[in-house]
Amino acid sequence: MTQSPRPPLLTVRNLNVAFARAGHAPRQVIKDLSLTIERGRIFALVGESGSGKTLFGRSLLGLLPATARCEVEKLTLDGIDLANASPLAWRSVRGRKVGLIFQEPMVSLNPSLKIGAQIGEAMRLHTDLSAAEIARQACDLLRRVRVPDPEAALERYPHEFSGGIRQRVMLASVLLPRPSLLIADEPTTALDVLVQKGVLDVLVGLVREMGTTVLFITHDLGLVAKYADDVAVMRNGEIVETGTTGQALSQPKHGYTRSLLASVSPKREMERQCEGRKTLLTVREAQLTYSRKAGLFRQPSRLEVLKRVSLDVYEGETLAIVGESGSGKTSLGRAMLGLVDLSGGSITFDNVPIRRDDKVSLKRVRGRAQMIFQDPYSSLNPRLRAIDAVGEGLLRGRGTPRYERLAASAKALQEVGLDGLEDRYPHQLSGGQRQRLCIARAMITNPAFIVADEPVAALDATIQSQILDLLADLKRRHSFTCVFISHDLGAVRRIANRVGILYRGELVEMGTADQIFANPQHWYTRALLKARPLLRANNMGGFEFAAD
Repeated sequence: MTQSPRPPLLTVRNLNVAFARAGHAPRQVIKDLSLTIERGRIFALVGESGSGKTLFGRSLLGLLPATARCEVEKLTLDGIDLANASPLAWRSVRGRKVGLIFQEPMVSLNPSLKIGAQIGEAMRLHTDLSAAEIARQACDLLRRVRVPDPEAALERYPHEFSGGIRQRVMLASVLLPRPSLLIADEPTTALDVLVQKGVLDVLVGLVREMGTTVLFITHDLGLVAKYADDVAVMRNGEIVETGTTGQALSQPKHGYTRSLLASVSPKREMERQCEGRKTLLTVREAQLTYSRKAGLFRQPSRLEVLKRVSLDVYEGETLAIVGESGSGKTSLGRAMLGLVDLSGGSITFDNVPIRRDDKVSLKRVRGRAQMIFQDPYSSLNPRLRAIDAVGEGLLRGRGTPRYERLAASAKALQEVGLDGLEDRYPHQLSGGQRQRLCIARAMITNPAFIVADEPVAALDATIQSQILDLLADLKRRHSFTCVFISHDLGAVRRIANRVGILYRGELVEMGTADQIFANPQHWYTRALLKARPLLRANNMGGFEFAAD
């Protein structure tokens, strides 16, 4: 006698979520969403910021904001009807039946509590196990997610771990009660490519072993291609396409899915060769060491951030500096603009030495150089309108009349696609619009040199593509030189003429983009390239995962 198939782990039918607005009709953010997730599968939910994917994940935990109005025809999780669940019913489900991993573990881990106290919280709430048994199981799971010295880790605080280890700790805390469904909401967006691979390999291996079903919320189609079994594409609160990962990526049916795939496919229009051009910036034997004073529980120490780095930046090129967190790439970029003092070595810009104690030379350099920061929100004054934020660059030492500043600012905003948004404040702009605003602010002084520090790291794939296209277009029009700092090899491949690889403060490889990607020489470069999931076009109008 054949057994009837088990019902799906999760069934959602006609979910609607709206937010109340004073004096206006409610704003619909999820519209008639229906999907089914089978047991033991890794199901990816893909969409850009604002598509509603994170709100959907939170609706499966009963964690929507108080201003949200949620209606659903059917919502069942592992046989439990949650369509009209009470707060008490939701509390019995959270942690035990469904767990959530957030994008940034430092936000979800309590900085004032030791790791051991936090990992065991769900077990103490949902089981009668002793504290000793919970600690034993926690140590075992920390060991399985490859946290070094798990017994000691239980007695440490979150700030004592790197980002990758914190995310593994978060994974262990969520998986300890063995939930039926694990929701991973952009769990590796803030991590470098090698750390990202390590965390996801551990996650996938463990959930396969435990039989846990995963809802993987992401905007990275490369990760979807590598790790997910099934995928749903979400746009403006609606599911526009579902299917197995192979089907959806290789033969996309919806135009929006095709546009998402096109946004991550390599595009190279950059001129390859820059050698022979004038050298604009020279770095020679650059060293940077930070000293940490002794404290109550620590010894004095020295951290070498840059170790005798030497390189040239040619006029008109885009030089990418690639490395993991802590490799020294941001410190190198800041030193190029005189924002930090070197401990040794030298940097010259157009034959002018860059030293913080030489105010005259530094002023000349900074008049021709600008920086675009990774997080536009923290680098923008929240009290300034867009047009005033852009015009700030014309205030210092220039004496530009206000009407000229406004005219120049309006032109700069138009050039980056923000015309009509002159009176908006930063909080009224999307992430991509805020980054465009920062680019306009950097461009208004017509700089010869720009350092772009992770300018697309926090953006979705489609917005990343737009910003990279914008930078390439501005570079063609204004012929500035750019140092592009990133850990995203997809972005680097698309925009860079040459690539330098930093590893623990040392420049271990330098070459043209074609050389680096086609024939990497250093083991660390090869590891970076191998860790990055890439998509390549097939002959059916879609894409497939490129294992190499």
